[in-house]
Formats: sequence, C-alpha cells, structure tokens
Amino acid sequence: MDKIKPHFQEGGKLSKLESVYDGMETFLFTPNTTSRSGVHIHDSNDMKRTMITVVVALVPCLLFAMYNIGFQHFKAIGMEATFGQMFLFGLLAMLPVIVVSYVVGLGIEFIGAQIHHKEIQEGFLVTGILIPLIVPINTPLWMTAVATAFAVIFAKEIFGGTGMNIFNVALITRAFLFFAYPSEMSGDSAFVKLDSAFGYGGGNVVDGFSGATPLGEVATNFDHFSTSTLDAFIGLIPGSPGETSMIAILIGAAILLFTGIASWRVMLSVFAGGLAMGAVAHAFATPETLYNAAHLDPLTQVCLGGFAFAAVFMATDPVTGARTKIGQYIYGFLIGVFAILIRVYNGGYPEGAMLAVLLMNAFAPLIDYCVVQVNINRRAKRAKAQ
Repeated sequence: MDKIKPHFQEGGKLSKLESVYDGMETFLFTPNTTSRSGVHIHDSNDMKRTMITVVVALVPCLLFAMYNIGFQHFKAIGMEATFGQMFLFGLLAMLPVIVVSYVVGLGIEFIGAQIHHKEIQEGFLVTGILIPLIVPINTPLWMTAVATAFAVIFAKEIFGGTGMNIFNVALITRAFLFFAYPSEMSGDSAFVKLDSAFGYGGGNVVDGFSGATPLGEVATNFDHFSTSTLDAFIGLIPGSPGETSMIAILIGAAILLFTGIASWRVMLSVFAGGLAMGAVAHAFATPETLYNAAHLDPLTQVCLGGFAFAAVFMATDPVTGARTKIGQYIYGFLIGVFAILIRVYNGGYPEGAMLAVLLMNAFAPLIDYCVVQVNINRRAKRAKAQ
C-alpha cells in the first residue's frame, strides 16, 4: 500500500482516485495521523472499530436469519431437510441482497467522497448489513437497489454524510419500499422464499400453508393466531430476516452493552414503553375491538415483529437519537409507546417499530434541547438564590 500511495496523491497518475485509496488504506490499517496542536483526548476506539463492533453484534441475527429462511422454505413445501440444507438455502438467498446493499450504498459514498475530495467514512458498514436484515426476503433486488440509493442520497449525503443525517438510513430504505411498493412488503408471499432457484421443491406448497407474519395474522383474524410467546422468542416464524429471533437480538444487545457502543438507557426505556403501552392496550381490549393486536399480552407484543430489533439496533443509533441522559429515557420510552400504539390502532399497518423510530428521530433534537434548557433554568434559579 505504501509503495503505490504516491500514484494516488496530488500529481500522481491516479490522483483522481485519492479518496478510493484512502478508504481502502484506512479500512486495512489504523491511520497513523496524530493531532499537531491543541488539547485532545486520545482513545483506541475510533469510528472504524465502533462500526465493526456493531457488525459483529449483528452476526447472530444474520446467521439465524439464514437458517430461518431455509427452515420456512422447507416447511412451506413440506420437505424434510438437514440443518446444512436449510442454512445453505438461506445463505444463497441472503447473499445477493447483501451484495446489492453494499455495492449500491458504498458505490454512492465512494463517488460522493471522490467528487468532494473527502475521506470515505465507515458509516455504511453497519447500514449495509442492516438493510438485508429488515427487508423481506422476497423483495426484488432492483427494488432494494433503488431504495438503498434513495436512502443514501436523500437521508445521508444530502445532510453532509456520516454523522450528519437526522434519520436512520436503513429505516428510510425500509420506509421507501413500504410506501413505494406496498404489495411487495406485505402478505403471505413477502417473507417466505418459495422459488426453485436453488433446486428445492419449486413453488409447490403444502395445503393450509400461510407465509404471513404473526402480526399479519393478528391484524386479519386473531382467532387464527397460533404463535406462542416461546415461538416468537426463539424466532422460527415468518418475518423480515433479522427481526424474528429474540435470542439472537439479545446476544447482539449483550455485545453492544458490554463494549459500551450502545446506550442501555435507550434499550431499557424502549422495552419499558412497549410493555407499558402493551399493558394499557391489553387492559382495554374488548371483543368489539377493531384491531385485534390489542388482545396480545405485553410480553408477546415486544417479542413479535421488529420491535426488539429496533430497540437494540435502530433506536440506539447515536447519530439520530437523543444524546442527553434524561433525553435518552424520554426518547426510548416514546419509541416503545408509539410502536405499540401504531401496531394496535392502525389496521393498515400491523407493524409499528419502523415508523416509531423515524418519528422520534425527528424529535430527538427537540428532546435534547428541552432537557438542556430545563437544566440551564434550574441552575440559573439556584445561582440567583445564592
């Protein structure tokens, strides 16, 4: 790398690709640049290490997603399969989505950095793996590419790049798909891959098969809801690839908390808000309730859908979330409340976590502002009293 570096610096024959070289060099090696003046706090943990830690925390969800995709496929076609066959099927199904996500997202970031002669940031390392985990497995690749491009350009680059965006980029991708192509994001066919591209059974499904998510079943007919809380906790149910298993999500949460990457205040308050709102909705559920999700007990509510995944990996995003300690409690609690509120009382949208996080992304700066102003006013009154 040192030998070819002069070619990419000013005056070199590849100087127009300086940002590309810099991105590859800083990905492979720790930068050796240091501060020349002023007082700075030096820490071994930089942006690159932070992003890699989050990716590692997502690995349990990714591995379980690959197995569950295969499990749901073979269950749907009524065919016996080994663990290896199920995992291989899921791996081959997920791999193209991951490749499209990274190629499109990183491609745009590389081009943008080169045009503006800026360093390439590592923020998309996490976003690139989040997108395949929250998008239904049957979403056409071209739709994923269009949504990723839209999110990176209009939710990130237009605000100034990594660290400047006000909305979670992965969730903007999901929101774009949901509102632009709603038929591809819901129903029985979105979450279980039945095509014969991998030579396993084609599209012939067993009688009585339903590929709808548990929340989709609840929204249409609660009497047919058969998913237990244990099933939801383990995660062998239809759903977006990374959002079904509470076990895998909690392993990721433990990694993020142990390394100090994510805020425990946000995680705790999201679950507290969800359980509180779930208890209220359950207490006031009646046989005449229009939307049957109110009949779910609070624990089942937080185990289903993307609630837990959003609490651990989306709400804790330090860029788009609240930053004051008190603000993090308020921010997280309201995400939990709105997620269940949308899920229970909005018949057209059985999931609520995505919209709840994006809504509170918009209000996070206001929450922090109010918390800071309250502290300023309290200290000003204390100073006058003295």
